[in-house]
Amino acid sequence: MTPATKVRTLDDIATDGHVFSIIAMDQRNTLRRMFTAVGLDASDDDLRTAKADVARVLTPAASGLLSDPTYGVPAITEAKALAPDCGLLVAAEPAQRRSYHGEPRTHRDPGLNAQWALDQGGDALKFFVQLRADRPFRAEPDLVAETLSVCQEIIDDCRATGLPVVIENLVYALPGEDLAGRVREDAIIEAARALNDLDIDLLKLEYPGSPEGCRRLAAVLDRPWAVLSAGVPFDQFTDIIRIAADEGGASGFIAGRSVWREVVSLAGQQREEFLTSVALPRLERLVAVAASRARPWHAVTRQSCTPRS
Repeated sequence: MTPATKVRTLDDIATDGHVFSIIAMDQRNTLRRMFTAVGLDASDDDLRTAKADVARVLTPAASGLLSDPTYGVPAITEAKALAPDCGLLVAAEPAQRRSYHGEPRTHRDPGLNAQWALDQGGDALKFFVQLRADRPFRAEPDLVAETLSVCQEIIDDCRATGLPVVIENLVYALPGEDLAGRVREDAIIEAARALNDLDIDLLKLEYPGSPEGCRRLAAVLDRPWAVLSAGVPFDQFTDIIRIAADEGGASGFIAGRSVWREVVSLAGQQREEFLTSVALPRLERLVAVAASRARPWHAVTRQSCTPRS
């Protein structure tokens, strides 16, 4: 079987223990804003260099790297910065997002399909959505149904191509809503419930905010999920992984800014020293927590997703 026709599984982006220790650097506009926030006007080449630098130092410790096709994958490929045993997740959502009366509206570029992700060297396709499954139904476009329909199209395409699909969801505030506390937790749970009904290989989900929220999340999922960092401070994310695994049956993490955020203010030898002496030990600590607490992805069933006693 040739590399182009190889059927990939989640083990291509997991550790030998079948858990996910994935470093994320798929940011595009967000990364540029991070440079701006520290007083730097980043060029496209600055973004590419930062992504290649992060990949070169951190991927030897990671089971997977999530990167974008605009800056990240080309730079990482050209620099040969991806460690041989590290899988590659390619972000396939369009760089430009749409909205409807202030709410995110999901769409996909048919050209950014599973075969395209394979051609990028990908071991999995990641697609980002913003789903509020608890959104009140209105006669205008049903944004919930629209999002789920796009996800189904992506799933069908990946199944036909033999490529795992990872769906990432971030909830958002409805017009006039204070998205905090129980409201946010409920939104995360209901979105997960809706996505769970689709044949998604791996869900990348927000921490719902508490051990109780993780237990509620576990109760609605019968497929693997990994907790995302959402840029929270590193020490806080370490605790989040532990709680998400112990109480929510999470199969690992997908972490970005919590590990490497300081690279945007550094360059050259200073950046290298930071990545080697600070970011890499951070990642290794997260990997150790996941290895000891996360639930192997292939063991996940509705019964095994119940919280640990």
